[in-house]
Amino acid sequence: MAESRITPRSQDFAAWYQDVVLEGDMAEPAEIVKGCMVIKANGYAVWEALQRAFDDRFKAAGHQNLYFPLLIPQSFLKKEAEHVEGFSPELAVVTIAGGRELEEPYVIRPTSETIIGHFFARWIQSWRDLPVLINQWANVVRWELRTRMFLRTTEFLWQEGHTAHATHEEALEEVLRILDIYADVAENVMAMPVIKGSKTSGEKFAGALRSYSIEAMMQNGLALQAGTSHDLGQNFGKAFDVQFQTREGTLDYVWQTSWGVSTRLIGGLIMTHSDDKGLVLPPRVAPFPGVIVPIYRKDDERGPVLETARKIAADLKIKLDDREGQTPGAKFFHWERRGVPVVMELGPRDLASGNIVIKRRDSSAKETVAQTSVREKLESTLGAIQKDLYAAAKRRLEDNCVLANSIQEVEDILREVTAEKGGGKFVMAHLKDDPATDARLKEFKATVRNIPMVDNYDGPGACVVTGEQVPQRVVIAKAY
Repeated sequence: MAESRITPRSQDFAAWYQDVVLEGDMAEPAEIVKGCMVIKANGYAVWEALQRAFDDRFKAAGHQNLYFPLLIPQSFLKKEAEHVEGFSPELAVVTIAGGRELEEPYVIRPTSETIIGHFFARWIQSWRDLPVLINQWANVVRWELRTRMFLRTTEFLWQEGHTAHATHEEALEEVLRILDIYADVAENVMAMPVIKGSKTSGEKFAGALRSYSIEAMMQNGLALQAGTSHDLGQNFGKAFDVQFQTREGTLDYVWQTSWGVSTRLIGGLIMTHSDDKGLVLPPRVAPFPGVIVPIYRKDDERGPVLETARKIAADLKIKLDDREGQTPGAKFFHWERRGVPVVMELGPRDLASGNIVIKRRDSSAKETVAQTSVREKLESTLGAIQKDLYAAAKRRLEDNCVLANSIQEVEDILREVTAEKGGGKFVMAHLKDDPATDARLKEFKATVRNIPMVDNYDGPGACVVTGEQVPQRVVIAKAY
């Protein structure tokens, strides 16, 4: 069997994560292009599963998929002042094309609010044209100084939804509907519990009235912003003159939303469930829910074992690993590293007894079952794995949410936390929604992750920085 090359989580969590990505054949650095990665088949199949889960829900809510240009005129970003200021450090700009300098540079899409605003102005004239509910599956480029595969790369894949509405109430309803969809997929597909809430004014999306997020806790206690939904108000409507005639016959600007999740979800998935043996994938996103490994030593055993294994694999719609020149041990190791939820063993003794051996990836538990009942057993085992992975992550989140009643307590809890060392917590503290209080947290590299939509603690209290009364506690953590 191949020797382990995965750094233990307890030794260096960041190195462990990198090893799991590589050994799980999820991605590898694209060293010829700064900060980019190659998403390999195992990783891309997970992204496809997430795409299907989100896309089905978006379409059920009335959204349609469109596609907009990758290149955006630089002047577009300047139309919304807060927006361009927020993105300027990350922009990649094209100044030469076809061997000639462009009259106006193009920005490679960092997000699409501006170019979509331009087309909304062409498409929307009357209240009868509203709402407009669209989504785009695309790539974006943000020039990052420090990159880490899936979590933060120069180029990444995402979906970005954009909607236009006649009233602010309708737009806000859409923002929260999408937030619920994000939480549903995170928890029920990815088995990754999240906290839904609003961002502070200092942490909101550039150009938005208000931003909302789902925040997940990784195994090292750091937070991962797993999805965002933004109430853009009329800011982009005014910037791009997206006006419509109301039912009353007056002119008004549309109320817009935007929202997105990206391939960083795969990083969150890895850091939520994987172990020191490698990748662990919940069944609902796994490229292969199960694999059968045939075991035989003699030539006369090969045919009967493979014949039965093929029948079972075809019936269950799982993969048969019938590669020649690989020992069963090497095959088990291969699929363990790739996070396959269930591996089945079938050998001559199993043929004689009419049984098959099932092994769970998450717990390593083995069970011998009758071949006649293997379909039911596979379904129940996959369901149990999905449920158990969520339960373990939920317990970890709950156990590592702690209260703090002073800024010194918050700082003491979080000061030494790093991505490498771990030991992070979600610190629940009363804090005023003000950029000045956010700045105090950044002195020890922490941020307000969000203000939870459900207050599970003690309601109003005194801000740990200013002493002023605030409605509830917020989530403070160090984050990716």
